[in-house]
Amino acid sequence: MVGPFVNASAIIIGSVLGTLFGNKIPTKMKERMPMVFGLASMGIGLSMAIKVQLLPAVVLSLILGAVIGELVHLEENIKRMANGLKSLITRFVSPPNSSMTQNAYMERFISILILFCVSGTGIFGAMNEGMTGDPSLLIVKSFLDFFTAAIFAISLGLPVATLAIPQVFVQVVLYFSANAIMPLATPTMIADFSAVGGLLVFATGFRICGSIEFPLANLLPSLIIAMPLSSAWLHFAG
Repeated sequence: MVGPFVNASAIIIGSVLGTLFGNKIPTKMKERMPMVFGLASMGIGLSMAIKVQLLPAVVLSLILGAVIGELVHLEENIKRMANGLKSLITRFVSPPNSSMTQNAYMERFISILILFCVSGTGIFGAMNEGMTGDPSLLIVKSFLDFFTAAIFAISLGLPVATLAIPQVFVQVVLYFSANAIMPLATPTMIADFSAVGGLLVFATGFRICGSIEFPLANLLPSLIIAMPLSSAWLHFAG
C-alpha cells in the first residue's frame, strides 16, 4: 500500500511549503490560482459525470444523499471539526491571512477537503491499488494535490496539512474494501458512482472559485448510496 501515503505526503509537504514561502509568491498569482484550480475541478468533474449510465439513479442518489446529509447536519459537523483543527494549529502558527473572514475560511477549507478526499481519481486509484497493487493513479493525483495544497496553504495556513488525515483514512478503507466491493460492482454501477462523484467535484469547482456555495459536505452520502441505487434501478426499472 503505497499510493495513499504518497498522496498524504504530497499534501503535507505542499502545505508546509505554501505556508513558509507563500509571501514570496506574487499577489495576483495568489488571487488567480484558486480560480484555475476551480476550473480544473470543473473539468475533472465533467469528465467523470459524462460516464453516467442510469441518469435517474444518479439524480435520486444526489437527492437522497442531500436529504441524509441535511438530517445529520453533516456540513455543520465538518465545519466544527475544521474550526477545531484550525484553532489547534494556530496556537502554534499565526494565521497567514488574518483578514479572511471565518466563513470564507471554512468555505475554502471544506472545498479542498472534498477535492482531496472524494475525487474520482483518489477513490478509483485507491480501489485500483487494492485490486491490482498498482499505485500509479494515486501518484498522479499526488502531483495535483501538492500544488493545490501549496496554493491554498498560502491563505489557509498549516491546517491544510491536516486534510491528509481524512484522505488517508478514506483511501485506506477503500484499499482494503476493494476486494469485497469490486466483484459485486457492475460496469454500470461503477459508471454511475463515477458520475455522482463527478458532479460533486464539478460543484467543488464553483465553491473554490467563490461563485456558488454548494452544500458539498451534505452531498457526501450520495457516494455511499450511488452503487446500490444504480443496481436497484437496473433491476426493477431497467
